Amino acid sequence: MIDVKLVPNVLRPGAGLLPTSEGRRAWLPQQSRFCPVLEDGNKMGFLVYPPLHEDETFQVRFEEDGNFRFTFYKQKQLVLTVLKRLSAGTGEGGTDELVSFDEQSGLKRESITRLMNTVLGVVGAPIGGVGLRGAHDFITPPGWDTIYTGVLNDLNRPHVPVLTVQVQTDWFTHPTEFRYALQPGEAVSASGYAPIGQVFFVPRTELSVGLASKEEQAKFVKDLDDYWDRKPKLAEYTSYGGVYDRQYRAEARDHAADPAEWFAAAAADGVDDASHGGVEAERL
Repeated sequence: MIDVKLVPNVLRPGAGLLPTSEGRRAWLPQQSRFCPVLEDGNKMGFLVYPPLHEDETFQVRFEEDGNFRFTFYKQKQLVLTVLKRLSAGTGEGGTDELVSFDEQSGLKRESITRLMNTVLGVVGAPIGGVGLRGAHDFITPPGWDTIYTGVLNDLNRPHVPVLTVQVQTDWFTHPTEFRYALQPGEAVSASGYAPIGQVFFVPRTELSVGLASKEEQAKFVKDLDDYWDRKPKLAEYTSYGGVYDRQYRAEARDHAADPAEWFAAAAADGVDDASHGGVEAERL
């Protein structure tokens, strides 16, 4: 097990949920619960949240004229609106124009810039790009990198692409940021209870890829045929006519280096029938 350290957002420590691992996705059909490999992909690494309290939200819109409009809400009430005007050339030296501000919100005018720097990273690179900052940064052990990407298998619409980066966080101090690429007229929103991206950790090692030997290829084909021969024996039927089995999870348990650890992970996932070798059913 690798040991990854969390560093709270230095501009707003204490705000934002802790990173979490979650195998389900609200916008995937229920049928996805019958696919354990999909759920394992969902819970790869950790979901990361913005440095917001649960009653706070904000939105960034890429205007048709190339500027960005930032709006911040607290308890569903509009607190402020800022128009970020980028300059030509390198993009440096842009200006922030305060469009509206609720003096009764409890936020001080002199704190507006700090708030925006807390929740936003780089804006305007690439064109339409806006970085959303995380509530926690990561320090990995020697030789391990952090991959930053969007929430995996999130089918919610409208969908805005997120750039994927790999950072050597064992030595480089990198504030967590997820770079969304907006088209003119598009917007991205963040709230204190919803993730803005996903991270996972990989060893910084070289890999070689080569053709398997004839013996290895033959074993692969035989193992595949044997697996599909065994699957129907564990088939079950739901009351609404669905067909599923627990073959993959059962064999994953048998191949686990530490069965006790496997059962603990299954229970932590909140999946039923872990004692019978099935974390979730898989579709035939």
